[in-house]
Amino acid sequence: MTTPTRLDPAWLDLEYNNRARVPGHLAHFERWAHDSAQARVGGRALLDVSYGLGAGETLDLFPAPRSPGMPLAPVLVFIHGGWWRSLDKADHSFIAPPFVDGGVCVVVPNYALCPAVTIPQITLQMVRALAWVHRHIAAHGGDPDRITVVGHSAGGHLAAMMLACEWTRVGEDLPDSLVKNALSISGLHDLEPVMHTPFVRESLRLTPSQVKKASPALLPAPPLRDGRGRLYAVAGADESSEFLRQNRLIQQAWGSQVVPVCEALPGLNHFSIVEALAQPGHRLHELTQELLDI
Repeated sequence: MTTPTRLDPAWLDLEYNNRARVPGHLAHFERWAHDSAQARVGGRALLDVSYGLGAGETLDLFPAPRSPGMPLAPVLVFIHGGWWRSLDKADHSFIAPPFVDGGVCVVVPNYALCPAVTIPQITLQMVRALAWVHRHIAAHGGDPDRITVVGHSAGGHLAAMMLACEWTRVGEDLPDSLVKNALSISGLHDLEPVMHTPFVRESLRLTPSQVKKASPALLPAPPLRDGRGRLYAVAGADESSEFLRQNRLIQQAWGSQVVPVCEALPGLNHFSIVEALAQPGHRLHELTQELLDI
């Protein structure tokens, strides 16, 4: 895979430091916190459910409303971003209500944060989370055969990694196609330039071996099985040239059959794109519904 021709530290920081690029990012965080607090109270949400025994291994579950005799609901697993080193599932509960209202069961997992753990270790935490979802979601009205993983930024990286996972090696009870489809929003698909980016270098502590092991664009394309195994890749058209390149890169690496949608969505930056996900009628919300097959 091609990496940037410039690995100048100052240029990498300009390209990858989204908080510096978007002066109004704090307003987005405040809006997420407010809307997420509302989503977490007064409903049927199950909060801080353990999917493992390690630090950060909990998830929030937002069941879809069901009547007797109704089929199990499609499942959306949303993985938050924050450069694998910040933010929390509780900051992202706001994405759940619009999908729950549309009959989707939503799961938002947490993970431990760098530098206490490595990116490959976080990836394995998400493997455990998805295995838990497959094994337990039916008890909460979700269909274990209709799991779609959506992630933003670092979470987009993790969503792509979940699609590439060889699930039968994780557990004999798990199907190859545990993840039906995935959506990477402003995802990081090649970690090589990230390894050289100063503002995250000390917290991520990436090594060349980890880059090779945990870069979706450096892994074989996941196989398509009966129409399953698609990845949609989107970024905000107002994002940096590197985030737009990272978005295109996964389609170049995995091919347009596996990645049939690769778009830069007009008028969106690295933070407003998350809000578009939760906005019924927006192109990003509709793409997600398409992957959920509803």
